[in-house]
Amino acid sequence: MRERCSVGVVCAPLVLVVALLTGCQALSSASGKDGGPSTAPSPTASRPSGYGAVFLGVGECSSFGTTSFTEVPCTSERAAARVVARYDGTVADGPLCPATTDFVLHISAQSPPSGATGDGSVPQGYACMRNLEPPHPGDPGGGGGPLTIVGDCVYGSGNGQVRETACDGSGARKPQYKVVKAVTRRTACPPSTDLYVHLDGGTPVGCARRL
Repeated sequence: MRERCSVGVVCAPLVLVVALLTGCQALSSASGKDGGPSTAPSPTASRPSGYGAVFLGVGECSSFGTTSFTEVPCTSERAAARVVARYDGTVADGPLCPATTDFVLHISAQSPPSGATGDGSVPQGYACMRNLEPPHPGDPGGGGGPLTIVGDCVYGSGNGQVRETACDGSGARKPQYKVVKAVTRRTACPPSTDLYVHLDGGTPVGCARRL
């Protein structure tokens, strides 16, 4: 589980709220005890209609804003991020986004207006987004993204947790540890491991080294 930082407003015509996820994972030192993660509710928003046949389908693009995103043609000068994966349901219950996803858009279920022609319904889901141009916070060491992966750097945020920060020191907090390997169990980590970081996926233990 990760802390989620998010803000949003509803705008017209095609709007959804973005949850800007930064890696925040349960941690423990090589001789310590796991700390429990904390969570914050993920915001959602609705939209009346979509640009494509499927609202924010794989390969489609969105504009980029500080509080809201709208679906636009990928050829538009407003296009800023592309959908790299799209799933129905919630992030908690659905598949993981690709490792280098920059951010996740949460899409609320939407029924067509009364008397509308065609289906027009949108199921609850989420879109895994990748910026069309740098920066890419989801890249290893980028300091963000919905997943913590090998190559990412973290710092202790208190209450037995770590949060991602840029490995090059350009973030608000300096990196303290770097995840150098992902394994299935702690005993597979190198002897030089200083911190175990909980990761998602098939290799849930991140072996981190102090910087």
